[in-house]
Amino acid sequence: MYARTKLSSSESRIGFLLAVPALLVFCLIVLYPFCNSIVMSFTNRSLIKPTSDFVGFDNYARVFSDPNFPTVLKNTFVFVAAGTLIPFTLGFVWALLLNQQFRGAEFIRGLSLVCWIIPSTAIGFLWMWIFHGHYGILNKFLLSLGFIQEKITWLGRPDTAMIGVIVAKTWQTMPFCMAFILGGLQSVSMETVEAARIDGAGNLRVFWNVVLPSIRSVLMMVLLLSVIGSMQHFDLLWVMTEGGPARATTTLSVEVYSRAFISFRLGEAATVGTIWTVILFAFGFFYLRKRD
Repeated sequence: MYARTKLSSSESRIGFLLAVPALLVFCLIVLYPFCNSIVMSFTNRSLIKPTSDFVGFDNYARVFSDPNFPTVLKNTFVFVAAGTLIPFTLGFVWALLLNQQFRGAEFIRGLSLVCWIIPSTAIGFLWMWIFHGHYGILNKFLLSLGFIQEKITWLGRPDTAMIGVIVAKTWQTMPFCMAFILGGLQSVSMETVEAARIDGAGNLRVFWNVVLPSIRSVLMMVLLLSVIGSMQHFDLLWVMTEGGPARATTTLSVEVYSRAFISFRLGEAATVGTIWTVILFAFGFFYLRKRD
């Protein structure tokens, strides 16, 4: 009994020592910058001044009283909602199709993942070319079909810029949703499906009563991860529109960058980042709960 207790204590110490490097990396790369940004949000820190003073909640009052901040929150909500639900729905449908056994299915699955592994910056430039007002392929295509009478500057108009960014985001992240949902579909027990068919269930009932309950946890995980990813998305937005025109595509991620490296107000940028983190924490909490 004593030897077993001693062995268990020794294993615990070894486990702790093995975890120390990872804990140090986490504290240096994640925890310290996070805590430092929270402290910074209570100061008037700036990139153009060597010193800073404690200002309490002045930055928070300034941010929430900014007439543009509700627009930023609305843009963030629109981008996250549309940039999550559209690729999730299309990825779900595409996964259902690719789950069928047909010739060339494996090749199409691999081909579908190409746009997921392309860097966001390259995707941004690609869709900038497609949506370009003068020589974009989209205008040329729509003009040839007679759907429009003159060229449209898709990314230069407040009413269409967000649509263009969401289309690019959908093209980029749909394969992510498809890959995980397809993995869930392939784990569904075929014996259960066949038993339901023997009992007289049609395709719709089999999908609703057998397949969907079996992959519900996968769907929730993909949905929550997609929401968190959309909340953090920055590079595609910045490359395509830089938050414009007229702040039509400025989300929280773009607002943090703009206040920090364009207006040089690090304190206000940290304030927006803290608000952004609180919102992200809510979705992260639900994700961890679902995993448990």
